[in-house]
Amino acid sequence: MNKKHGTLYVVATPIGNLQDVTLRALTILKQVERIAAEDTRHAAILLNHFGIHKPILSLHDFNEQARVEAILSHIEQGESIALISDAGTPLISDPGYHLTRAARARSIAVVPVPGACAAIAALSVAGLPTDRFVFEGFLPAKTQACFNRLSILQHESRTMVFYEAPHRLLATLSVMCQVFGEAREAVIARELTKQYESVLGDSLAACQAYYEAHAEQLRGEIVILLAGHQATALEEKTVSPEQVLSVLLAELPLKQAVSLASEILGERKNVLYEKALAMRAE
Repeated sequence: MNKKHGTLYVVATPIGNLQDVTLRALTILKQVERIAAEDTRHAAILLNHFGIHKPILSLHDFNEQARVEAILSHIEQGESIALISDAGTPLISDPGYHLTRAARARSIAVVPVPGACAAIAALSVAGLPTDRFVFEGFLPAKTQACFNRLSILQHESRTMVFYEAPHRLLATLSVMCQVFGEAREAVIARELTKQYESVLGDSLAACQAYYEAHAEQLRGEIVILLAGHQATALEEKTVSPEQVLSVLLAELPLKQAVSLASEILGERKNVLYEKALAMRAE
């Protein structure tokens, strides 16, 4: 790293409750020369609350690539800059990817200042498996595109985490019912850390019915968590290479049996050929 360069700090901020800000985050925000923020007005509310007054640069989805050079120029001149999003951890369904990637490519130190993240907060209270999970962020707004994206995840065994806007929740739950089935276990975490926080866990159909009956609650930030696919006994049943070869060798010449077994199993022909020879020798 170039010692003359400043540092780019990626700083997590509260997702609602301002008391969730970390002491280190406050220290960094007070020390840096500038702050790059997704929404300068939103950032000003947070910074003013803690008595922090620094120049704020706008960095959002629509101007990030155009702003990268200017921000890195400040850092290369010795300034340190803190990157923050509207809430939570930057880059997690928020801007910052192009900036951090470019900074690392130019040997600028990129330092994480961890803190709140809505996806992790929701996982911690959902009561769904957390040893393995997949974060999918926001789904496409158009129904067919949403259906296509979810169809790819139909047999995903890990817990799935999505972000969704309140006005899109019912439509998304409807598509999820089509793809995953109405009985799939789901958790809807809404307004986490805020006054009207709620965590609803039930089947997809029950969650959809609840929010259809309580439309007044369709507001604020929403995290949808889905239980992963549980394979049936039939799906879990596996066939060994020896079993496949045994059936094929009874009807076909050696090379043809090995070639067909390779296509069926996705295994290399030379490996199957050795197995077939060993079986013939027995």
